[in-house]
Amino acid sequence: MPKQRHTVAQCPTYMEPQNLTGASEFLLLGLSEDPELQPLLFGLFLSLYLVTVLGNLLIILAVGSDPHLHTPMYFFLSSLSLTDIGFSTATVPKMLVNMQTHSKSISYAGCLTQVSFFFLFACMDNLLLAVMAYDRFVAICHPLHYLTIMRPRLCGLLIVVSFVISLSDSLTHCLMVSQLTFCTHVEIPHFFCDAPQLIRLACSDTPTGNILIYSVSAIFGGIPVSGILYSYTRIVSSILRVPSAGGKSKAFSTCGSHLAVVCLFYGTGIGVYLSSSVSLSPRKGAAASVMYTVVTPMLNPFIYSLRNRDIKRALWRIMSRTA
Repeated sequence: MPKQRHTVAQCPTYMEPQNLTGASEFLLLGLSEDPELQPLLFGLFLSLYLVTVLGNLLIILAVGSDPHLHTPMYFFLSSLSLTDIGFSTATVPKMLVNMQTHSKSISYAGCLTQVSFFFLFACMDNLLLAVMAYDRFVAICHPLHYLTIMRPRLCGLLIVVSFVISLSDSLTHCLMVSQLTFCTHVEIPHFFCDAPQLIRLACSDTPTGNILIYSVSAIFGGIPVSGILYSYTRIVSSILRVPSAGGKSKAFSTCGSHLAVVCLFYGTGIGVYLSSSVSLSPRKGAAASVMYTVVTPMLNPFIYSLRNRDIKRALWRIMSRTA
């Protein structure tokens, strides 16, 4: 008997009531189907998620409560922390709910929503790292004009533009996925709705979809990476011209935390891409995705707080007031 096929050609928040028994629900296979591992995985990911939310909220609270931190660098840092919370929230809570309820299902509308928010916050993360690299470039290469260039109006404009671009990227991916045709039984070997996986599982021919999704990712990801590389090329060139060793060390320390976060974010992302290309097992690719979707947002607050005396002082004041 031939398989039923259904096409959903919209990207709605709520699905219209219709009989889409095959396409209205997907199955997320998660990281493991071993029932004995589920409690361990649940406890692990719940802990990681709570640390991520708490750590990034503390960064936002520290920046907001301390007048000494009301500078462009820390304004962008608090925006990055807020984005990291959203990035983890787009994938982890649904996985935790499925583990707790012993269910693997996710509705089609829920899957599209997850794809939308995942790419929204991933692209926002990408662009904020580029904006922070530009901020460090101005601070080190043009220190006398820093306050003139990085005015509050420009900082706010950079955040708004980053959000608009991220929203465009999110809607583009959502619309591309919504045009796919799926069979009645769809099992996603991942812990969230990943667009490349959905394209592979579609019943319809998807060479154009593959080309489009990778082209869009290259555009929205490649331009910020190029900006980061250009900024740090100029930063390193400027630092090397500093005559004193102390001046070089101070200059490097001002961008050390950001450089560590950049290496962590792009290093894990590239590692996941390469591992999924080489590995024949989709489950291994899903396990590798944990690094940039869960671990990286959790580590960012620690990197900035441990390497930054101003953040540590602000956090200490908050804890002292609470005590």
